[in-house]
Amino acid sequence: MNSTGLPGPSRIPRIALVGDRSPHVRSHVRAPVLLDALAERDGLVLDAYWIPTGDAEAPGAVRGFDAVWVLPGSPYASEAGALAAIRTAREENIPFLGTCGGFQHALIEFARDVCGLERAAHAENDPAADPDDLLIAPLACSLAGHEGPVRVTPGSLAEKALGSERTTERYHCDYGPDSRHLDTLRAHGLRFTGADEEGGVRIAELPSHPFFLATLFQPELSGDGTRPHPLVRALATAATEHAGRGSEEDRQP
Repeated sequence: MNSTGLPGPSRIPRIALVGDRSPHVRSHVRAPVLLDALAERDGLVLDAYWIPTGDAEAPGAVRGFDAVWVLPGSPYASEAGALAAIRTAREENIPFLGTCGGFQHALIEFARDVCGLERAAHAENDPAADPDDLLIAPLACSLAGHEGPVRVTPGSLAEKALGSERTTERYHCDYGPDSRHLDTLRAHGLRFTGADEEGGVRIAELPSHPFFLATLFQPELSGDGTRPHPLVRALATAATEHAGRGSEEDRQP
């Protein structure tokens, strides 16, 4: 057993950090600090690999990982790579977390590949897109540097991970979901389980998946990094469980 009370896997869980790593993106600087803190405080040791979005375009780039975290830093060098990583995690039941740009692209991937909205567009990536096709549009008010409350749906994955129906989170984004298309995503199984005080969607999850969570806010920026955010800890726990299941399958005769 490790300090989480979970049986320890026979191998160290592997996490793919998908993003175009830069010392100028705070989330990219913070992620390794959080992984160190998870190991020290929670006994959740993860073997992390950075995968640039261009590399993520290759078939199976994140296959075999125990978790996929699509980090902020959009516009990505390769929108296709970010979407491919998300699709692999979704289809192959790999624990997934998408934050800020990862949230936005998780919605785009789901709209295109599950809902049949093949022209679903992100205004930052495709400013010339037809406004009717914009799933991710400029926010009326930028959330760059903003901190605000989020109401969380009782019984959701997000609520279970947070241990609360209300949280205060930090943002650094200028784009968010256009409400015109959200009912279509809901009808195909995506669940929106967190909203700001005006009702703006801030959390999405996929109940049919073992762990698929996306947030417009950036939990990795919470505090000073020495106490990992509960959602990051939940991803690490899910990765550990995924690795354990893989180890059990490997031992089957």
